[in-house]
Amino acid sequence: MPDILRGIIERITFHNEENGYTVAQLQPDGAAYMVAVIGNMLGINAGESVEMRGTWTSHPQYGRQFKADTVKTVLPATIAGLEKYLGSGLIKGVGPVTAKRIVRKFGLETLRVIEETPARLHEVLGVGPKRVAIITRAWAEQQKIKEVMLFLQSHNVSTGLAVKIYKQYGDDAISVVKSDPYRLARDIYGIGFITADKIARELGIAADAPERVAAGVAYVLSQAADEGNVYLPSAELTDRAAELLGVKPDLVQEGIVALRESEQVWVEGGDVPGTSQVPGTLALAEERPVYLIPFYRGEIGVANRLRRLAEAANDRLPTFRSFDWPAAFAALQAQTHLPLTPRQQDAVQAALTHRVTVLTGGPGTGKTTTVRTIIRLAEAAGAKTVLASPTGRAAKRLSEAAGRPAKTIHRLLEVKPAEGFAFTRNEENPLEADLVIVDEASMLDLLLTNHLLKAIPPGAHLLLVGDIDQLPSVGAGNVLQDVIEAVEAEEKAKAEDKAKTGSTSTSTSTLTSAPTSAVVRLDMIFRQPEGSYIITNAHRINHGQMPALDNRNARDFFLFKEEDPEKAAALIAELVQERIPRKFGLGSDDIQVLSPMHRGEAGVSSLNTRLQASLNPPAPGKAERMVGGRVFREGDRVMQIRNNYDKDVFNGDMGRITAIDLEEQTVAVRMDDRSVSYDFLELDELVHAYAVSIHKSQGSEFPAVVVPLLASHYMMLQRNLLYTAVTRARRLVVLVGTERAIAIAVRNDKAKERYSGLAERLGRGA
Repeated sequence: MPDILRGIIERITFHNEENGYTVAQLQPDGAAYMVAVIGNMLGINAGESVEMRGTWTSHPQYGRQFKADTVKTVLPATIAGLEKYLGSGLIKGVGPVTAKRIVRKFGLETLRVIEETPARLHEVLGVGPKRVAIITRAWAEQQKIKEVMLFLQSHNVSTGLAVKIYKQYGDDAISVVKSDPYRLARDIYGIGFITADKIARELGIAADAPERVAAGVAYVLSQAADEGNVYLPSAELTDRAAELLGVKPDLVQEGIVALRESEQVWVEGGDVPGTSQVPGTLALAEERPVYLIPFYRGEIGVANRLRRLAEAANDRLPTFRSFDWPAAFAALQAQTHLPLTPRQQDAVQAALTHRVTVLTGGPGTGKTTTVRTIIRLAEAAGAKTVLASPTGRAAKRLSEAAGRPAKTIHRLLEVKPAEGFAFTRNEENPLEADLVIVDEASMLDLLLTNHLLKAIPPGAHLLLVGDIDQLPSVGAGNVLQDVIEAVEAEEKAKAEDKAKTGSTSTSTSTLTSAPTSAVVRLDMIFRQPEGSYIITNAHRINHGQMPALDNRNARDFFLFKEEDPEKAAALIAELVQERIPRKFGLGSDDIQVLSPMHRGEAGVSSLNTRLQASLNPPAPGKAERMVGGRVFREGDRVMQIRNNYDKDVFNGDMGRITAIDLEEQTVAVRMDDRSVSYDFLELDELVHAYAVSIHKSQGSEFPAVVVPLLASHYMMLQRNLLYTAVTRARRLVVLVGTERAIAIAVRNDKAKERYSGLAERLGRGA
């Protein structure tokens, strides 16, 4: 028989959001001491009363622990429990102070009073009519979801997830969960396949059930998209899904067929491989790309729209077809006293005469000067130019650099959350633009690019500006690389055709002679302050050379040698809190820690915990809220990790918590020039941002960056990762680690290839 332990969760000391494994401190009912409890407690919050079934164990380092096999929340039966319960944030309108007052007034009758005679709450000091109405509504909602809670908790679903499920489906929650538990993973942010599968298995769905296998296949494809892949080859998809689900490959193949028949996936190449030989199966030998439908349509859409844009019959910038370019460049030089190199001139000419142009180059190579020149000439000709970037920070930098307003792509396309997150700007309502310039184009993912191209009117010009050597987009696809590959392949093919026919050309231009698309690469370094190592080292890294490491003479690029991850993390905290501000006059807000990995002592998660403790420790009067083992505190630096169109905030946006209202259960975050409000249930959209992954830093620049590079980061040490980290800094780069780890990163230019068919489609036609 299992042991039973009842009590109040006082503190959560560790929580793994991927699998729910939690370490917490629990005060048993009637006891004055704490016990350590471990187990899967997904969604459990501090302050909740729980009943656990499991076994007592003894850990050699941590001592006696209770290992919970099952956990369910229960109504509290003690005064202390009632205070914790009411003050835990469960009921909107009741925070810790109000909870203490209510329980002091009504004692063990508190819950009965709230449910049966809520008007008596007026008797409590500080609880007025408005607060009583809020509490009454919140309690009524709690009663409505009680049945849902009991049902879900009987299948080991935590209170936090049960609330999300109820808010999504209302009174239909139980029927939805019973009929299709895997729908939870599709509909509710924060509930993935693993959690939905656990519920499904609790409900008795068999391991080889067709609906489970199909959901697992879709999940593997979704995970692959999160890794940057637009599709997966059928054999790899089959292997990954079979391993995840613990079923035979032929069942996975049947799942792919079912998903294709329900139009949830697309299998490239006509019929599903193998169906002609064995109905309902896939032949592993016949490798075919398998797409989730949105990504297939996105890839087809991008290829077709880029081609139509490039080959449009009309031209919104006709002035430049017969333009006197030498005279124009001479006049510009006389006005600006900034001569353009031949390649910069090529880029200017290409952007204004070609429908689709890519301008790429590293830091300090003159991209900004080139873009300014393009804008100046376009506006002089009466053209309407719009500027955009994938992120808010990148758009702000573009606006400052170009001296013109710039928007995020989402805002440019005028997203409408109330209409299913549709974009107002599309083929029926295109942008009012003759020239569209997109900066930080290496961050463009496939789906966003497709929406952008829908909104560009025929005959308009598109200029993509970006550093192709940086990391690719966080979202699925490798758009900039694929476009460059396709255009340069066309240029090469035309050059070979000319050679075969005996044509000769004396032009030294880097452009193709085709009038539709062009790629221009800038490689001459202009912006290089005397004594600065940042730009020099960025280009050295990009060319496979070790950066110059000279702490004695350097002004802006340093290496602090440390091999031990824990010591490196402690050093990083010291650098950010004391040494860099003291030596360089920078505030902690000016310093961004960028880590290659999420896990480990020098990974993003641990560094955030350490930096929060040193930069924003708890203090009297400073409100905080624990969510999933993480403490959000007033003053914390945070980052949004998913697009939220309702709030007009997007993946990668950074801000600072300015207020936490424990009674209203809201958190206010200052992002740029506005405040964004989050309900407590929405806090899983935020992470701490004292340290962020290098991937998440794309499109941003910071006065100073601190980057751990250790042997323990071996799996992530790549040239483009280090290059991206270094190029995020304007004034200072500090590496913490070893020369060996740096050398590993510099030598490793074999970035993981993404599965994408865009370049091929652009070459052969979608």
